[in-house]
Amino acid sequence: MAQKGVQLDRETISCSICLDLLQDPVTLPCGHSYCMNCIKSYWDGEDEKKIHSCPQCMQTFTPRPVLMKNTMLAVLVEELKKTGLQAAPADHCYAGPEDVACDACTGRKLKALKSCLFCVASYCETHLQPHFESPAFKKHKLVDPSKKLQENICSRHDEVMKMFCRTDQQCICYLCSVDEHKGHDTVSAAAERTERQRELEVSRQNIQQRIQDREKDVKELQPQVEAINRSADKAVEDSEKIFTQLIRLMEKRSSDVEQQVRSQQETEVSQVKELQEKLEQEITELKRKDAEMKKLSHTEDHTQFLYNYPSLSALSESTSSINIRPLRYFEDVTAAASELRDKLQDVLKEKWTNVSLPVTEVDVLLPQPEPKTRAELLKYSRKITLDPNTASEWILISQGERKATTMSQQQSYSSHPDIFTRYFQVLSRGSLTGRCYWEVEWRGDGVEVAVAYHNIIRAGTGDECVFGQNDKSWALTCDPNGYYFMFNNMETPVSGPQSSRVGVYLDHSAGILSFYSVSETMTLLHQVQTTFTQPLYAGVGFPEGGATAEFCKLK
Repeated sequence: MAQKGVQLDRETISCSICLDLLQDPVTLPCGHSYCMNCIKSYWDGEDEKKIHSCPQCMQTFTPRPVLMKNTMLAVLVEELKKTGLQAAPADHCYAGPEDVACDACTGRKLKALKSCLFCVASYCETHLQPHFESPAFKKHKLVDPSKKLQENICSRHDEVMKMFCRTDQQCICYLCSVDEHKGHDTVSAAAERTERQRELEVSRQNIQQRIQDREKDVKELQPQVEAINRSADKAVEDSEKIFTQLIRLMEKRSSDVEQQVRSQQETEVSQVKELQEKLEQEITELKRKDAEMKKLSHTEDHTQFLYNYPSLSALSESTSSINIRPLRYFEDVTAAASELRDKLQDVLKEKWTNVSLPVTEVDVLLPQPEPKTRAELLKYSRKITLDPNTASEWILISQGERKATTMSQQQSYSSHPDIFTRYFQVLSRGSLTGRCYWEVEWRGDGVEVAVAYHNIIRAGTGDECVFGQNDKSWALTCDPNGYYFMFNNMETPVSGPQSSRVGVYLDHSAGILSFYSVSETMTLLHQVQTTFTQPLYAGVGFPEGGATAEFCKLK
């Protein structure tokens, strides 16, 4: 009862503002008491209202009362401070539903300070003292308070399980080791813990390294978002400037281009952010698992360590590593719009063809598998039509501008600056970026299946005009005797099954150009890995004459 009285006095003479014992206590006219500094500070905030009130009962005082120290309360406070050690435990010292209670306390139990693995019991500070003072408890093992002490007791022999059976992967007591586990590979729980602890540290190091890698990846992805936005903004701005030079007929096309750029911008940014979120989620999960492992590594209870270790030691699959592409996204849009402006007059004279935005697919940041089968390649099929303005006068363009045939008589094409003046060659109408696939059916003495930059030289008789004999074009020559590949005037022999149909796969962003022999089976003939700096155009050439090449209709 005396303890309860001291506790009550302590509550009574506490300041309701600072919640501590009163210091220099003062009593207001309403009877409530506060620390002098506390009530002064409270009233200083009310000075503008010129009305001062009691924080508890809200009674107001006008004018501001003069504060005088309450000497009686001051004496009581000092007495309480002297007898504070005899005060009853505060409520936060008693064990709650989530706390480990002292097994030795009677009545209302206090929180346990430690648990003893030898006694299989938990003790508060008072009841723990014999473990520190008596030599009889010297060998007892104290750990942080635990509610799971009974799990350390063998259900068969009612003994503390201090050993581990590696054969059966379970904790056992000494009697188990000479009984049902006789002849098994057994060690002390402490020894097994030491070995598992080493494994745990290795796992933690792996997790920490993965966290660092993923955090680095997240940082590297942010410039990708910014670069996409900058590139898209510039592409839209440039496209708008170009399209303003066109007649009203092209105004709708300008709007279409902007919408496609913005759509791709949104898609790519969304994919980058989705990847960031996955990486951040992985980081969060790795940090959580690391925290659990850290907590487990510090537990002093070997049995609990071994119980929980298997569920924490396994690591989940890691997110695939990312590939950061060169910061080049929408420049092809500007190039296509410029080309369209230059060719619009000629196109309108002949017939209008739909000019699509060259960027036709979303270029994702995560590594994408290269198509291997014809079915996979056909997903990227592109309709190719030939541009008569580029065709040699000895080539006939037919079949809806898909077929080129060498002729013995000169064709009556109108003179155009894009024409190949000397060599039997022709380029496609539209530029090629992103992922594209097309097939060419050929007949005759020989055909060059090629791709080239638009600025390849057209006039003259030098190598700079010939497909494959300069650094602006790549060409696979097909003839009845076999294949060979040409780039920058360097010839590479190519082996593979002879076929009258050649497939071409282009991944512009990845810098991949592949040629296939297409028949009942599909065989890769040659592949180029490089960096394309401009949009490409499909082309065919005829080194010997007397041949045809047709761009196939693909489903």
